[in-house]
Amino acid sequence: MTEFNFLIRSVRESDLDELERLSSLVYFINLPNNRDLLKEKIHKSLDSFSGTLSDKFDREYIFVMEDLSNSRVVGTSMIIGRHGSPESPHMYFELKEKQKYSETIHAGFIHKVLSLKFDSDGPTEIGGLVIDPSYRGHKLKLGKLLSFCRFSFIKMKRRWFKDRILSELMPPLSESGESLLWEALGRRFTNLSYQDADLLSRKNKEFITSLFPKGDIYTVLLSGEARDAIGKVGPDTEPVKHMLEKIGFKWREHIDPFDGGPHYWADTDKITLVAQTKKLHAHKESLKGRFSNRALVSIFSDGEFRCLQSPFEIFRGKVLLPKTANELLQLSGGEEIFLLPFED
Repeated sequence: MTEFNFLIRSVRESDLDELERLSSLVYFINLPNNRDLLKEKIHKSLDSFSGTLSDKFDREYIFVMEDLSNSRVVGTSMIIGRHGSPESPHMYFELKEKQKYSETIHAGFIHKVLSLKFDSDGPTEIGGLVIDPSYRGHKLKLGKLLSFCRFSFIKMKRRWFKDRILSELMPPLSESGESLLWEALGRRFTNLSYQDADLLSRKNKEFITSLFPKGDIYTVLLSGEARDAIGKVGPDTEPVKHMLEKIGFKWREHIDPFDGGPHYWADTDKITLVAQTKKLHAHKESLKGRFSNRALVSIFSDGEFRCLQSPFEIFRGKVLLPKTANELLQLSGGEEIFLLPFED
């Protein structure tokens, strides 16, 4: 397989079956394994890319990676314009330390406490990254490409996104797929399973605001397993965490109230991939020969996003690409394109 076997593009209605298959591989609230909900999400993505949705921060964008050799969708990722509104606030636990000291017994303790917080004007969120297991470990690093393309799109349409970017990472789950924190805490206040609570929260978060305690929750009262899971990521998520840290994301002691997974944050314009993405124009000629320079090359035209990895050369201020890349990106010369230099 060559790099031109794989095209990243905005989702289409015809991708429903493949998206449903990918959603069955991992549990993500943003990529539900529910055909009707996926239909809704695809339509919202189409309306978002086209600009039909007037509120730019209410938009959601689904990207897919297509293996052109067999017309199969092998991966997906997402951007949510704003995670947290007055109607559906972004919720999280803030992890803090509290010092307690007794003069009588001359002893003190430092306790970790969780406090439920709400944000009605939340950040932009990235998420929903799934790669077909048979394509994991590919020499072209397909998961990285599918992740990085989102930052090129954010640079491309900067005003469509907030000044902060959030990534909610998955924690370690039990063998049955349960959240250790939810079993120790959330279930006791709602009598709902992790999956049922997660599903309900997509449409209505009132049960959380009404039933969860308003004050500090001392983690010492939780089981040791639940405490150890707070802010941790599962083994499959470790590479994602390291990638985020490398490009400028940090954990700011916020965790998901359902599963305890860490929330990683970054200032949008300080993310290295956003800063490194440059706006240029396509050359009408094609690149000939072999060149060591490679980049993610993106274009947005007629409401559709297209992106691929390609060799490139800049000649007289314009970007030369191989003929195949020009054809896949539908370039004839002069188009505005965005270039993110890519290293293995």
